[in-house]
Amino acid sequence: MSYLLHIIGRRWFIALLLAVNIGGTIYGYIWYESQLANTPLIFLLFVPDSPTASLFFCLVLIAFLFGKNIPILEALAAVTLLKYGVWAVVMILAAKVAGSNIGILNFMLITSHLGMAIQGLLYTPYYRIRPWHLILVAIWTIHNDVIDYIYNMHPGVASSIQPYIQEIGYFTFWLGIASLFTVYILNKTSLERQIEEK
Repeated sequence: MSYLLHIIGRRWFIALLLAVNIGGTIYGYIWYESQLANTPLIFLLFVPDSPTASLFFCLVLIAFLFGKNIPILEALAAVTLLKYGVWAVVMILAAKVAGSNIGILNFMLITSHLGMAIQGLLYTPYYRIRPWHLILVAIWTIHNDVIDYIYNMHPGVASSIQPYIQEIGYFTFWLGIASLFTVYILNKTSLERQIEEK
């Protein structure tokens, strides 16, 4: 684990990971294109959950390359990557259980979203998050859930689980709380590390 943390703290690895995340972020926004086209302007920022989480992480990685920490972005990235990474995987598997077919694209989405969740947590020792940052992120995530499930702006789900949208909203809220708690615990218990100079 110590070797892994050493590798991910090297600038060449951060640059490589940034390139991957930029590609994933662009693809994610393209994925939401049709939904965004029908979304009221006031809600636009809160609809594309996964690519926005990835965008936060891209900004964190850019800051790392410049030897900087932006704790509020680190908190936003860590919590939302975990929340929406896990959410997407659970929704795909739930749809399968409910009778939907899972194809190659679904497996690609499972892999990429698991990667989102894992990468956000792996960088915990390099973050400089404080409790008040997580309080602000809690406001963001709860506000996002209200927009998604009260104003019906949530990401599309398979037709087989659409009848359970209220339960999905309830699950999403508590997944956000669990993500906040997980990031808080990891941040509190991890030994701080510095980005390598070379």
